[in-house]
Amino acid sequence: MNAKRWRKIQFLAGCFWLFLAVPLMAAEFPSKPVTYILPATAGSTSDVLARVLAQTTGKHLGQPVVIENKPGGANTLGPATMALTAKPDGYTISEMPLTIFRYPHLMQVDYNPLRDFTYIIHLTGYTFAVVVKGDSPWKTWNEFVAYAKANPGKVTYATTGAASVAYTTMEMFGRKQGIKWINVPQKGSGEVGPAILGGHVTAGVSPPAFAPLVASGDLRMLVTFGEERTKKWPDVPTLKELGYGIVVNSPYGLAGPKGMDPKIVKILHDAFKKGMEDPAYVKALEQFDMVPLYKNSEEYAKFAKELWEEEKMIVEKLNLKEK
Repeated sequence: MNAKRWRKIQFLAGCFWLFLAVPLMAAEFPSKPVTYILPATAGSTSDVLARVLAQTTGKHLGQPVVIENKPGGANTLGPATMALTAKPDGYTISEMPLTIFRYPHLMQVDYNPLRDFTYIIHLTGYTFAVVVKGDSPWKTWNEFVAYAKANPGKVTYATTGAASVAYTTMEMFGRKQGIKWINVPQKGSGEVGPAILGGHVTAGVSPPAFAPLVASGDLRMLVTFGEERTKKWPDVPTLKELGYGIVVNSPYGLAGPKGMDPKIVKILHDAFKKGMEDPAYVKALEQFDMVPLYKNSEEYAKFAKELWEEEKMIVEKLNLKEK
């Protein structure tokens, strides 16, 4: 047998064993705990929900899901670090905030959301609301809008920053309605309510961290940004039903580094889907007026492309890159 033929036989044998090894690797997964990178601080809404989901998913995965808090970079530090450093073996995954699709359009970053991640499952999105002081003269959203139109530059609203979903939604809405109002950034959603009560701003826009203040009557909720009215605040209308055609929920899901074995992706997807369906997780979502927004791996990858294009459009329309 000549050398050339022998090398060919060796190559084919190697391919054969590699073919057998791939399903074997997937079948053995997971053999140790899975790290869930959470790009948010401990004790936040995201943290509370992630820890419940980790617990409900671990029962179906057969291994613990361990939360690793890695805040920073407008919630992009965690997934960006994973994309650059983690092995695509399924043992390190990350939550994917909306900012992961926005920041590459704002500045130079070390990742590409369409190239450097393997999308596993889409989970949910936040419910945003606009609130004012409980004794303010505006009983409805349309009354508030009419006042803002009649008083350019007089209405101020608190958000968590100039690149936040709350800010971009309010600015896009304002431009369409011919309103000039002023954003007053806060360090976190927990500061929005106090800013309104202290008279520092006219209104606040945020996920409902201020729910207790609304329940007590100190704040009044005028409108929400979701697809439907929330269960907790059934009397508060949505922007969509008021005829503005806007639905915003800051969606997020889970992804791993690029190049993951599809069989491992499926194992993770199936376990997290069962975790999402667990009554404990559903109850946790309801606590924060959130609903499941499930998408499978293929649907989520397609959705990621849509988010990339939408965020590009928003950044360009609002000239956010210049800021």
